[in-house]
Amino acid sequence: MQQRRQPQPVVLVVEDEPFIRMLGADVLEDAGFAVIEAANADEALRVLALRSDVAAVFTDVEMPGSIDGVALASRIHDRWPRIGVVLTSGRRVFGPDALPKTDRFVPKPYAPALLLVEIEAVIARAEGRDQ
Repeated sequence: MQQRRQPQPVVLVVEDEPFIRMLGADVLEDAGFAVIEAANADEALRVLALRSDVAAVFTDVEMPGSIDGVALASRIHDRWPRIGVVLTSGRRVFGPDALPKTDRFVPKPYAPALLLVEIEAVIARAEGRDQ
């Protein structure tokens, strides 16, 4: 008898620097997540409009394009409220009071373990498993 595998949670990684995007994607894939990549917020919005399986978005704050990562997070909350958001930046720091309570922030350079903790936290909250 074959066991059914649980589907992997899907994380959209939004980062304009290819090497940093690849690093984040690798960390998440190694932890068992399915990963989709986008180079900016505009591309991320197009992906989200086409995919209903994204559980979390990990996005840089400062990127080229029509909106930054903070505006992307706001649009995600408005249109897809079940999707968790983790923001990152090497130039700006956001305290817990600066973000919606559902969002998390990981400063760059980020430790892979911290990234995983925060991604798992926003997914758990979106699924109603948080404390």
